[in-house]
Amino acid sequence: MLSGIQVLRAAATAALALCASAAFAQASIVSGPPSDPTCMVPWKSDTKFVKYPKKNGPYRIALVNGYIANTWRIQMIKTAKAYTAQPAVAAKLKEFKVVSTGEDVPAQISAVNNFIDAGYDAIIVDAQNPASFGPAIRRAKKAGVVLIAFDNTLDSEDAINVDVDQYGLGVLWANWLATHLSNGGKVLEVRGVAGTSVDTDRHNGFQNTLNATGKKWDAVQVYGKWDDGVAQKAVADAIAVQGHFDGMSAQGGDTGVVRAMLDAKHPFVPFGGETENGFRKLCAQYGSQGLKCTSAGSGPGQVAVAIKTALAALDGQTIPVAIKLPLDVTDDSKLKAGVNYFPNESDNFFVGNSFPTCGINFSAQEIMKQDQGNQ
Repeated sequence: MLSGIQVLRAAATAALALCASAAFAQASIVSGPPSDPTCMVPWKSDTKFVKYPKKNGPYRIALVNGYIANTWRIQMIKTAKAYTAQPAVAAKLKEFKVVSTGEDVPAQISAVNNFIDAGYDAIIVDAQNPASFGPAIRRAKKAGVVLIAFDNTLDSEDAINVDVDQYGLGVLWANWLATHLSNGGKVLEVRGVAGTSVDTDRHNGFQNTLNATGKKWDAVQVYGKWDDGVAQKAVADAIAVQGHFDGMSAQGGDTGVVRAMLDAKHPFVPFGGETENGFRKLCAQYGSQGLKCTSAGSGPGQVAVAIKTALAALDGQTIPVAIKLPLDVTDDSKLKAGVNYFPNESDNFFVGNSFPTCGINFSAQEIMKQDQGNQ
């Protein structure tokens, strides 16, 4: 039997070993280029590169989502499950856990902390409120856990961010309206979920670009939560109160926005929107009648890139701390059935969902057969 002093010494030795292990597992800033330069493109020319000590798999990875009550988030969850079910990916995973915590920010932070405490190797997050993640980021770093943020990213070089240029999307939509409205005018901006970095970045890009044109704009804002039903009601109410709009832009829920115009018999106007299949169907149908559209966005498939990045980091590869993904962009004049929109598929499917440079491309059928629940 060990004496009390021996027990204390053993505990101290174990604690020191744990600390040394945690320190060893932390990432180091290294020189580029990235191990996968085609997929993992640095955000800027001065983006730093990081390398974690290689871990032996298979790995335990968790996806901690926040808001889920729209088609983008549902498709994102299903895409994550479709990707991790692929034999080559599944072979690297001991466990893949999915949790959606809704709009409750403390609940999402708590979920991240729980996975850190449970010893997961990597955690993927779509942050409900990125400004609240500071303590969780520090805990993950101390524990040597790979933390990957996508879509709504984290303002920290202690996490790896994977995203498209959300601010640039707002710029693109504003420029589309400015090109089609030579004298400015009254425009409706349908925003996403308040407090998220995606909504803020897209809104800032949109507003700043309109203001920089020197034209006179009257921009009315409503929140559609990137959801067809919510956006449709918000736009119907805006039309009822405001009357005519000269142009519209929506971050998501675009199919609902067009349906609100149809229901209100509002004339078709230039529209800058996301990549929903239903929106593109309507743009193809009504483009010749005045619904001039640009459809651009960030497919839910970026979650698969985030998982791929986590696996690469755990394998000891060199990773940019901020990875920039390409946008999917088209307009009503370039829409082709069966190519960039699908008349026989669900409206609730984001078409711009492939990242060929990362070897990620799913059919609607592969994704939609997955379930959206926690696992």
